Amino acid sequence: RDVTTVKLVSASKYRMSAQKDCEFLVKRARELVSDDPCAAKAWLITARTLYPADFNIQYEMYIIERNAEKTASAGRLLYDMFINFPDQPIVWREISVITAALRSDSQDKQAQFLRGLFETLPGRVQCEMLLKATEQCFNTLEKAEMLLLLLKRFPESVVQHGVNLGETLLEAEASENLETPVNCFRKLFVCDVLPLVINNMDMRLPASLMQKYMLKAAEFYIGYVTRSQEGGALKSPSVSRASQRYVIDGLTEKSSLVAEPWERLLDILAVVGARCEWQGDKGQRSYMDMLQRVKELCRYLPGLEGETRARCCSQVVICAALVLFRSAFFYVSAVQPALFQGISGLSSGPWILVEDLSSVYSDVEVERGALKHAHKKRKLADGREKTMSSDDEEGLGKGRGRHIVVNKNDMPNWSETLESFRTARESWDLLHSHDGLEAEFKKICAAWKTDSWLWFRIFLTDMIIYQGQYRKALSSLHQMAAVQQPQPGPQSPSGQASLEHHRALIQQASCHYALGEYRMACEKLLEVVSGLVPPNQEPPKTPEDQVRVKPKTRKGNDLRLLPCTSKSVLPFCLQLMLACFKLRAFTDSRDDLSLGHVVVLLQYDWPQGEMLFLKAVDKICQQGSFQYENFFNYVTNIDMLEEFAYLRTPEGAASFPHHTVTRGITKGVKEDFRLAMERQVSRCGENLLAVLHRFCINEKIIIIQSLP
Repeated sequence: RDVTTVKLVSASKYRMSAQKDCEFLVKRARELVSDDPCAAKAWLITARTLYPADFNIQYEMYIIERNAEKTASAGRLLYDMFINFPDQPIVWREISVITAALRSDSQDKQAQFLRGLFETLPGRVQCEMLLKATEQCFNTLEKAEMLLLLLKRFPESVVQHGVNLGETLLEAEASENLETPVNCFRKLFVCDVLPLVINNMDMRLPASLMQKYMLKAAEFYIGYVTRSQEGGALKSPSVSRASQRYVIDGLTEKSSLVAEPWERLLDILAVVGARCEWQGDKGQRSYMDMLQRVKELCRYLPGLEGETRARCCSQVVICAALVLFRSAFFYVSAVQPALFQGISGLSSGPWILVEDLSSVYSDVEVERGALKHAHKKRKLADGREKTMSSDDEEGLGKGRGRHIVVNKNDMPNWSETLESFRTARESWDLLHSHDGLEAEFKKICAAWKTDSWLWFRIFLTDMIIYQGQYRKALSSLHQMAAVQQPQPGPQSPSGQASLEHHRALIQQASCHYALGEYRMACEKLLEVVSGLVPPNQEPPKTPEDQVRVKPKTRKGNDLRLLPCTSKSVLPFCLQLMLACFKLRAFTDSRDDLSLGHVVVLLQYDWPQGEMLFLKAVDKICQQGSFQYENFFNYVTNIDMLEEFAYLRTPEGAASFPHHTVTRGITKGVKEDFRLAMERQVSRCGENLLAVLHRFCINEKIIIIQSLP
């Protein structure tokens, strides 16, 4: 026992001695490395020969080579340490630094050296090193990035790890209760993992899993392009991003960038479609081709059964839904650019789909004939629950689609915008053409919470208006008005923020007018006008305005895309108010108040309303008198004043049996009338829009009360 004790003590002393020797040799090498690197290496080579199992000696050799940026020799030493000392924490810290450089986009000298060092390692060692480095990670995102590095470098590992990595990312997203699909986990899954998985032909994935992944990708890309709605919450379009930079939480700015998202989505769809054995020409690689293909498939859908029907149904729903959301996005980004483009989008302002009022100055008898069946139209619009193609809607379309008028100068991309709107409507109709398709589409909408997408609600509302379902449109507009409250902050002189708040009100007024609810229409219009500031001077008329082609007789069905600017909104409000009063003013019964309002409103855009004004004069002559207290407050048009003055002449008086004109004037007040007209003529140079704006503000109550 004493002998054994002596041996143990001797061994312990030997190890202590050896350890001291190693420390001495390493220390000596460190002292020499700055002045004589070769001598330092010699000391370490000697030390390694004497003590091959000592980690510190090998690590010191590696540090010298790494600091000297000698890629090959540093790589060999790292390989030796990885093989011989796999449990050393220092080794894993070093490997962690290298893998971080592999994952980063940095192009600095150190990062490039570390990536080069890793490349010198044998492929088998690289793979094993990345796998073990992954096991060392406890952060889900870091672990996923590490494993993704492995999958990209070693495609054969996708079969073993690809689906597991994808599911891990989706589970992490679910466990974090993230409000938006545009997050770091989904981004890695959709943009990095999914392409590796679906393009690996060695993997046999069930169609249900492929379609699940396809929808996850679609939700991400759609969320990405509409990402100003943070967290899926509804936001007013006046709330814009302070900067165009966008960083996904957990990722760098560069990693957050997704180039050509719609094209990427189409690429994924093409691969998934091929692997799920979808019908159709695989070579067609555009969204429009895809829509045409599924439209053809729909013709055969009723005759299909079982698995074939289910597969066909999935293909139609997924393809048509993607075309719908893409086209709706392009349409809304044109008519409501501030939603997606931040501050820069405010310069063009939003656009509003409203009833076209080109026929507002036309003969009343023409419109009265068109309105005979208006109640039938309203009944059709209010009663129909199932969405139908507007081309088929009786009464509104009369066998054709409704025409949308737009000023081509104001909207240079008008053709693409209207085409996007048409394509989106066509896709919507297709998705609602069969109960099975509609049920599957509703599942997607519920999963994606599309009810919270303000931009999509804007499209749906415009589509409903296009279809003539005005009651349903009003319900949607009331919901939008609740979320489009004016935001605090400075407003531009043109009242831009106020205009955007009033966008829904303008559409509500247009819908009420289409339903024949003129009082409600005027209430909304006057609320809008009260928030507008009239221009300091009337905008000069362009040659296009002065020589305006007479509108075609096809009226009552057309719509207009109206710029939501003070320049366009105030005139529209005046024209819509005129349309509300016009029929009432020219009924067989006498209504001087409505007729007076019409005369005041006809001053705008003169002489477009000249024929209607002369019709009003004829009605006054037939009545024998005309009483309108606000005549001298708001009528400043010289042609109108001359016409009324003429009625006081002997020639003009011949039109009346025995009465006089304006406020029941008798012979005793002819001089007062003459002086009043002279004063009125002196006002002809006033800003007409300011006069009419004042009319709307000051006479708001009487205007509303004069309508039933």
